[in-house]
Amino acid sequence: MSAIFQSLGRTVLAGVVLLVILMLAVGTNVNLSHAWSTFFMRWLHVVCAVMWVGLLWYFNFVQIPSMPKIPDEQKPAISKVIAPTALFWFRWSALATVVTGLILATMSGYILSALGLQKPFMAIGIGMWLALVMAFNVWFIIWPNQQKALGLVTVEAAEKAKAARLAMLTSRFNTMLSIPMLFCMVAQQNGGL
Repeated sequence: MSAIFQSLGRTVLAGVVLLVILMLAVGTNVNLSHAWSTFFMRWLHVVCAVMWVGLLWYFNFVQIPSMPKIPDEQKPAISKVIAPTALFWFRWSALATVVTGLILATMSGYILSALGLQKPFMAIGIGMWLALVMAFNVWFIIWPNQQKALGLVTVEAAEKAKAARLAMLTSRFNTMLSIPMLFCMVAQQNGGL
């Protein structure tokens, strides 16, 4: 059993196998209908969103506040190993969340109404716009500035400090936006807005 957990790939595969076993055990009817496909896309969207927002909150609740407490000689472990890997998954999960969300909204027939903030789709529309702003920030502000801050792109020390600050402030802005965004996403289906 421990061999499964010593590899991330095997762990994820085991999770998928467990899901299939549970679906078979409860008699889940997978018939590739539009309803099933929409449900599956919603599940993929949620999985991607959990990774994206989870990493966003990891950066803001754990990594950023912890960096001043880490001795200088240990900081390269974060800046050269952990942060680049976390930022890889962060930006690609942001893109996957947006793509699966747009596909889901299209499959469900409300994409134009939601993006147009029409009354019955106001909550999901606001959530979608907030997520789009957040994803833009990830790819076009946070990531380019983190590359400078982490030394992945060589810049002067002053520009490196400026880039680190802008990346942090934009990340905090996204953390702020994530709260109403998540509320709106849940509110649409549950009458909360």
